[in-house]
Amino acid sequence: MRADQKRSDSKAIMKFRGLAPLAEPDFRRIWSASLMSNLGQLVLGVAAAWEMTRLTNSPVMVAAVQSALMLPQMLVAVPAGAIADMFDRRKIAMSALVFSFLSATLLALLSVAGLAAPWTLLVFCFLVGGGVAMYSPSWQASVPEQVSTEHLPAAAALGSVSYNIARSFGPAMGGVLVMAFGTTIVFGVAAILYLPLLAAFYFWNRRHVPPRLPPERLDRAIISGIRYAAHSSPVRTVMLRSVSYGVASGSVTALIPLIAKDVLHGNAGIYGLLLGAGGIGAVVGTLFITDIRERITTDRASALCMVIYAAMIATAAFSPYFPLSFVALLIGGAAHMIHMSLLNVSMQLSVPRWVMARALAWYTSSIAGGIALGAWIWGNVATRLGVSHALAAASVVLALLALLTRVLPLRDVGQANLDVAGSRADPEVALALSGRSGPVHVEIDYCVDPAQARAFYDAMLKVQRSRQRNGGFGWMLSRDIGDVTLWTEHFAFPTWQDYLRHRERVTEADLALQRAATMLCEDQKFAVRRRLERPFGSVRWKADTPDPSRDMLDFSA
Repeated sequence: MRADQKRSDSKAIMKFRGLAPLAEPDFRRIWSASLMSNLGQLVLGVAAAWEMTRLTNSPVMVAAVQSALMLPQMLVAVPAGAIADMFDRRKIAMSALVFSFLSATLLALLSVAGLAAPWTLLVFCFLVGGGVAMYSPSWQASVPEQVSTEHLPAAAALGSVSYNIARSFGPAMGGVLVMAFGTTIVFGVAAILYLPLLAAFYFWNRRHVPPRLPPERLDRAIISGIRYAAHSSPVRTVMLRSVSYGVASGSVTALIPLIAKDVLHGNAGIYGLLLGAGGIGAVVGTLFITDIRERITTDRASALCMVIYAAMIATAAFSPYFPLSFVALLIGGAAHMIHMSLLNVSMQLSVPRWVMARALAWYTSSIAGGIALGAWIWGNVATRLGVSHALAAASVVLALLALLTRVLPLRDVGQANLDVAGSRADPEVALALSGRSGPVHVEIDYCVDPAQARAFYDAMLKVQRSRQRNGGFGWMLSRDIGDVTLWTEHFAFPTWQDYLRHRERVTEADLALQRAATMLCEDQKFAVRRRLERPFGSVRWKADTPDPSRDMLDFSA
């Protein structure tokens, strides 16, 4: 009977394709708990922004609250993504949640003591945001472990939905709580709301598969992520479009308190309702992400969303009527969420599992950095021109950004098979190598018919990006002067361990590029040589280690 009920619930969820991932228990539990965590984050943001309007009349300081909450996403997300790829993502997520909980609790205690000055408020908003920034890559990168592959795009979108459902009610709740009990109580409530998600991760029975190789050093892991982003066209495109969009859209989140206070002449409740309008619209919009991705290209949908959002921002900028502002932000919230989800899904479909958290961290840092920068820019513009004119200028910039979909399209996203390639035979090794032995140079000889030279060269340029994405340095392709059929590919790795990591990172898409090149070779044959640059110093033999090769030498001859 219970099994039948579960199947019935799953069928009910599957009627809405955007909600299909919620039929999977692990994802459903963590996602549901994340609603509470996001609610706490938003309630704290409302209280901090309103408290700042009480402590100072400076629009720049009010806008800086949003910057303080978002700036850690740019500063902390990158090392957080590397750490999430290196270690158990469940434990990293739990540690980050504990940090946010303690930071919010301490802010509440300082508020009780009357020590919540403007800069104190900004510091603790930054600390709370830092914990969330540390948590976010671990959570997003663990989603593929909680849902099936077919549900991944919808699950990525639902990750944002949890935030926006909370945004639909959290700001209004925060405004009511601020009016009823004051900001101190709200800070304490925000701290408590991190606990359900901490418990959900604690009870998640994640199957952790120990890696064959020891984890990278943090600096090298960060560099690996940077190199992958630098040599992946889809990743670069998503990041450039994210940061530019963040700068333009940061005007709304930064200046909504001033819309409520100066344009609509309202109180904290009106501010909360305006934020809630955007959240409700975002939830409604996200339900249609799957259908939108199937019926219209990502670029067209992205451009349309930016134009709609720009029009709604301009409407809210000059509307003296609360109902009209509410409707404008509701529609704008739907367009904003659809656009953000499209970028998020594009990033997840553009990278393999080994670098997923780092890539998502770069995406998060780019959008958060853009919002933080935009909040500061538009806060200064509002100081000089007024809130309404600042928002009008931001809407014009946002509409112009729709042209980026033509300059920086996302045509290749999701088309490559990024599953890790099947196991290959380990390379033959005669030297006593250690993990730190190196540098290691790889040379591959190809025999190519001169009639295929141009096609082979073009194919190898694609292989080059694959080698560099997966950790190779100093890539070069040379052609023998005396034998026009002989081509040699060269690339290197700092250590033997780095080379082994490169082999484990090769995806089916990478193999397809290599096969396309070798198909142009005579008899489809190639020869591989692996060389150690410092064969004695890098092997690190001890003085008393026997050297069989030396013992075999006969100097008497």
